[in-house]
Amino acid sequence: MRILFLGDVVGRAGRAAVQELLPRLREDWRLDFVVVNSENASNGMGLSGDHAKLLLDAGADCLTLGDHAFDQKDMLQFIENEPRIVRPINFAKGAPGRGHRLYTAPGGRKVLVAQVLGQVFMKRPFDDPFSAIEPILKSHPRGGQAQAIIVEMHCEATSEKMAMGHYCDGRASLVVGTHTHIPTADAQILSRGTGYLTDAGMCGDYDSVIGMDKQEPMRRFITGMPKARFTPASGEATLSGVFVETDDRDGQAKSVRMVRIGGCLQPAAP
Repeated sequence: MRILFLGDVVGRAGRAAVQELLPRLREDWRLDFVVVNSENASNGMGLSGDHAKLLLDAGADCLTLGDHAFDQKDMLQFIENEPRIVRPINFAKGAPGRGHRLYTAPGGRKVLVAQVLGQVFMKRPFDDPFSAIEPILKSHPRGGQAQAIIVEMHCEATSEKMAMGHYCDGRASLVVGTHTHIPTADAQILSRGTGYLTDAGMCGDYDSVIGMDKQEPMRRFITGMPKARFTPASGEATLSGVFVETDDRDGQAKSVRMVRIGGCLQPAAP
């Protein structure tokens, strides 16, 4: 299968980039399945139901969330009626929605998408992501019920993301990190056939501080005092993520390529 994963969509600029570019990419790259992290799509904080519909209509097969999963309160109910949205497995025991789902791709092939939150440097004490993902991997062997398995690790620490990659090696088709909004340059296939990228980056304006207009974050760093709310930067966005091609027989990654289109970053494509 040919799978595209897009990193955190940030604000209006990120939504516009997905809406403009994804339909063409689906056709040009002959994509079978698309996952989009969208937890910052609505004003940089959470995802609303209306914005979820926009991203799904643009061509996403699955939207993932993160630690801002329910900042937009309508998502508490919207996620219960929209199976194409996945929140972190270990978000909270009483959280609505599900942390993993099995989807059908063209030809009847199955894709499992699972998301976990890391613990290191995170503001909230989430449950252990490794023990959270273990039963999912055990019950969905790669190349069995699911022809492809995507595990998203949403967290701050690169070391924790890399540990998750090695933990899932041989059991997932792709392990990809999100949350820090900065794309890393370490796309690779691990020793037992799992594609890996520490962070997919963001779909947003990189002339910013991780997607936010520069002035308020800079003021807080310099003075230690807040003056206004963070607002998403509104310039031309870069579509950032990772492309992976998998083998239907065993779910192994055959190729992994970084994706960067538009905006101010150097372009990259399969």
